[in-house]
Amino acid sequence: MSKNAKIAAGGVAAGLILLIWLPWWAALLIVLGVPAAAYLTLDPSQRRRLRRVTRKEIGR
Repeated sequence: MSKNAKIAAGGVAAGLILLIWLPWWAALLIVLGVPAAAYLTLDPSQRRRLRRVTRKEIGR
């Protein structure tokens, strides 16, 4: 299993646990808010590099 697949599987598991313990809107807010907050904490140069790498992988 690749690193990205492990991360995705962990995210799915965390999402299912959140849906059980919290209302659906709170779980959705957490699932969408955490990656958005992490992206906003990056420096502008790190954001550019992340976008560049993501575009290269999509174009493969």
